[in-house]
Amino acid sequence: MKLKYKVIDNFLPEENLNKIRQVVLGSHFNWFYHPDVNYPGKNSPYNLFYFTHMFYEKDIPNSPFFNLIVENLISYMGGVNSLIRVKGNLYPNQGTKKENGKHVDDTFPHKGAIFYLNTNNGRTILNNKVKIDSVENRLLYFDPQIPHDSENCTDQKVRVNININYF
Repeated sequence: MKLKYKVIDNFLPEENLNKIRQVVLGSHFNWFYHPDVNYPGKNSPYNLFYFTHMFYEKDIPNSPFFNLIVENLISYMGGVNSLIRVKGNLYPNQGTKKENGKHVDDTFPHKGAIFYLNTNNGRTILNNKVKIDSVENRLLYFDPQIPHDSENCTDQKVRVNININYF
């Protein structure tokens, strides 16, 4: 089976990117602590943690910033008929660069995209083979049922992206 994915650089117009960055990377945006990355209820083998912001989950907008993301990101994606989950991820620089553990976003057929908000040396690894660099304003379309992995960064304070699961 051939791994299918698509990377689009300079995905958003600068004005839309700046609207998202100003809010999501701003000092008044709420991030929620998770003690382990991809190891719920268990201890991560690397003692790494991260923060999330759930924009949308289980048919419910969960964030006052949901419309900002729809208007300035999702509306540019095309082909999004129904959302499953829209989640912001903030991986702090913890002084070591590690892969955070393979996972699938869900077990049923659907589509996925990751939008990168800042450039750093962290990556997304698809099926242990393809390594996608975190580059500001890059969108990665991929199959979220195929095992993939995130990697934290060591060259910036944080690695920030928005993960979108949809039909």
